[in-house]
Amino acid sequence: MEPPASTRTARTALALLLSINLFNYIDRYVLAAVEPEIAKTFFGIHAKDPSNLAKMGFLATAFLVSYMLLVPLFGWLADRMSRWVLVGISVAIWSLATGGSGLAASFGLLLIMRCFVGIGEAGYGPSAPTIISDLFPVAKRGAVLAWFYAAIPVGSALGYVLGSKVGVAFGWRMAFFVVTPPGLILAALSLFMADPRGRVKRARTDLPKGDSRWREYLALARNRSYVFDTLGMTAMTFALGGMSFWMPQYLDSRGLPPQARELFGEITAATGLAATLLGGMAGDKLRGKLPGSYFLVSAAGMFLACPFIIAMLYISFPWAWVPMTIAIFFLFFNTGPTNAILANVTLPAVRATAFGLNILILHLFGDAAAPPFLGAFAGRFGWSAAFGVVAAATVLAGLLWLLGAAHLQKDMQLVEAAALL
Repeated sequence: MEPPASTRTARTALALLLSINLFNYIDRYVLAAVEPEIAKTFFGIHAKDPSNLAKMGFLATAFLVSYMLLVPLFGWLADRMSRWVLVGISVAIWSLATGGSGLAASFGLLLIMRCFVGIGEAGYGPSAPTIISDLFPVAKRGAVLAWFYAAIPVGSALGYVLGSKVGVAFGWRMAFFVVTPPGLILAALSLFMADPRGRVKRARTDLPKGDSRWREYLALARNRSYVFDTLGMTAMTFALGGMSFWMPQYLDSRGLPPQARELFGEITAATGLAATLLGGMAGDKLRGKLPGSYFLVSAAGMFLACPFIIAMLYISFPWAWVPMTIAIFFLFFNTGPTNAILANVTLPAVRATAFGLNILILHLFGDAAAPPFLGAFAGRFGWSAAFGVVAAATVLAGLLWLLGAAHLQKDMQLVEAAALL
């Protein structure tokens, strides 16, 4: 039997957004995959000096700074205009900037291109999960958002694999060129999609006005589930962002060949995909039995990841791949539940703004800070010490999510009650 039109619409939207998110992370991690080659191009024999390692880290930070500073503005716009139009324009901007990264003749120009990638992704970041939240009910959001965010490990892994293969065969510039056309195609497809708020009879006139609107924005600071979720995601993002950006350098420091980056990408794709989907399903399944299930599932993943990150540092390869694989699995276990929390404890009229503020905070103090900090730290104390900081960040994330678990049921009930008014 053919599914109802609304179901087809929801599935089509999810498939398109998942595809865009896939290339979102491919574009991000192509840079990480070819970072050693870029460093050699611009810094030559001094590529591994501590100061130059910190500069390379700023390539990730430049993208994230422009991304996080503009994402609250785009979240505000997403609550007031067609989110699909905003997505289409944004994807086109970041895809063109990715191609421009391959054309950069100097480190400064490459830095500017990464800033434009961040601008494009800022328009997409708060809109996509909000569209999904409008299309799917609360009971299914954890699993559905897990499918959407499954693009993170798979896209990151493909970025590593594609960047490594193309970079070795044709040079690091070509790695940026090959991912540009698919992004432009996806941008064009987005312009043909209808905003779901029209289907569910939510219009811009439903937005709170004046003082009422600002009260709803300020209420986010008093929403304990939102606050603890955002703080935990920040610590997690610091750990995952720092680990993923510097993994090629870490593998090089352990004496492994460039092909090891491809293996790391394949491991990330397989384990990250499985963990993201299983985490989302676990949060939904336990929701009726454990009121704070989304927080508890996320915290458990962080606590379990920590010892395996530490074990990875002290076990020789190839055996070190085993704890690394387990650590990656648990690092991604929280993805669906933590984003479901954001959707479930925020009012629909300000949800895109809430996602935008969350993105600003977690990147400002998370993966924008991690690459230059860990690069400089590793230059002074070694990569084992730097990845020890990553392990500590996972414990902090788990503790913050445990604190949030006691508040989740109450905060969700408040949103459900407000929606009935």
